[in-house]
Amino acid sequence: MSDEIKPLILVIEDDPQTRRLLKTNLCTRGWRVIEAENGKDGLALVKSDSPDLVILDLGLPDMDGISLTKRLRQLSDLPVLVLSARSQEQNKIMALDAGADDYLTKPFSTGELHARLQALLRRVMRTTNKTETFQTGELSVDLARRKVFMAGNEVHITPIEYRLLSILVRHAGLVVTHRQLLKEVWGGEHIHDQHYLRVYMGQLRHKLEVNPARPRYLRTEVGVGYRLAEEDS
Repeated sequence: MSDEIKPLILVIEDDPQTRRLLKTNLCTRGWRVIEAENGKDGLALVKSDSPDLVILDLGLPDMDGISLTKRLRQLSDLPVLVLSARSQEQNKIMALDAGADDYLTKPFSTGELHARLQALLRRVMRTTNKTETFQTGELSVDLARRKVFMAGNEVHITPIEYRLLSILVRHAGLVVTHRQLLKEVWGGEHIHDQHYLRVYMGQLRHKLEVNPARPRYLRTEVGVGYRLAEEDS
């Protein structure tokens, strides 16, 4: 994505009013938008127009949004933001486990939508540019040297704490499910051992947060997972 060309967003949504609202707000903020009213047309546009990001509704007329998310993930690693009226935790977990990068529940604020989209694009840019240092507020993570700093002072963290933090850094601004964190840090046989996360996240918060009970950086997504907050979160 060049500086001259604004990011292209594909909106896959069957409700005309929601599509119109999204297009109006996204174009006002400088995004380019293409639309599809069903999963089949959405897949075709992914192949023909190569969007930078997809906003996807789960309740499509021709296929289930979870299945479409899996199809999109097979085609490409482009960011997928699920936008859905299904607010139950299990729906969020299913979408994220299927390969979605983030999940926003209807009704939503346009400000939060914009912040989530910006976080998704920053993650893509970090991956593309192979950025070796992550910075938000007073927290800095040197990914090349595997070192963590708060306000310029190095913080000693254990190897497991670092693996947990580095995963959250890779997905900064986005929710990462309990299942994904457990699988990547401890292995597939531990995907149900959520007490591991509670213990180690508690340790990280005591090392990185001014007030661990009200974390600035390491946020809880109740029942779903954790999110590393960025400056404009």
